[in-house]
Amino acid sequence: MPSFLFELSGEHKTMCAAEAIKCMEAETDSFEIISQGSGYVVGSFDEKFLDPIADRISLTHRMGRYLGSFDVDDLSGFDDLTIPEGSFAVRGKRFEGMMKDIDSQDVIRKLGKSLSKNNDVNLKDPDQEVIVLMSDRLHVFLSERTVDRNILETRKVGERPFFSPISLHPRFARAVINLTGVKKGGIVIDPFCGTGGLVIEAAFMGMKPIASDFDPEMIAGTQENMDFYNLDLYDYDVLDISDIADRFGQVDAVACDPPYGRSTHTGGEDIESIYRRAMSSFEDILKPGCATGVVLPHPITSDTMTLENMFVQRVHGSLSRHYHTFRKPL
Repeated sequence: MPSFLFELSGEHKTMCAAEAIKCMEAETDSFEIISQGSGYVVGSFDEKFLDPIADRISLTHRMGRYLGSFDVDDLSGFDDLTIPEGSFAVRGKRFEGMMKDIDSQDVIRKLGKSLSKNNDVNLKDPDQEVIVLMSDRLHVFLSERTVDRNILETRKVGERPFFSPISLHPRFARAVINLTGVKKGGIVIDPFCGTGGLVIEAAFMGMKPIASDFDPEMIAGTQENMDFYNLDLYDYDVLDISDIADRFGQVDAVACDPPYGRSTHTGGEDIESIYRRAMSSFEDILKPGCATGVVLPHPITSDTMTLENMFVQRVHGSLSRHYHTFRKPL
């Protein structure tokens, strides 16, 4: 099988790679991780799965056919590289300023010279772009899919007709869903739907979103936002967190960013009590082997589900988001 390099976006040191791997797991019938490091993951899978992965992934800049990795003090391997017919241009990219002492233009010239033996150079309008990612080594790949991160910017919370100032950016909402490994067409519930950011992204990724919240205003607002994007909810209801399993049956994933902060409306219940009841309800509503992605301001545990991942993201001041993925046993 061919190998493909994921050029990670770098918002988080480990979450970006974990999302890429989970997208491969969800969209392919088999894959193998070839290598990974700062700013990249290389995976091997059938080429037909590249588009489905690109359609859902959010914490990656671009993906493409992996050509090889090289040490900066030995570029002789450039002479063995081949690319498809057509013109090309070589572009260099440093991941977070790595390899500052290396002359990137010299690397680009040497690679371009090797490839030009069989292909024409066209810097303005090439048929294909060859990328040199400068990280722990020089990683060379053909750019084949670019993730349209600009479209995610148009769905930020302030762009929706109904919004709350505290909300996940769409790219992190997608990551929460993707980290569960749910497949396209799966049923995803957000039982703290708020203004609908997570169910919006689930719908755009081809999943069946369910929205619930104990506040009827949030359900109405989520429906307004879904209508704004011409999306449909698979189901919805105004519910207490403990009632979701009885109402909706079992689902393929839970993805939520429960309320927190002093302005949170809890109906008078202690917020930590709500979190504890929520964890119990997540285990009840999940199908065996499926997972929940839950974002909280602090770590949380489960007595019955396995913590698969937890990533910490500092937001501002004393607020940090903890992105958990818990998996229900088979």
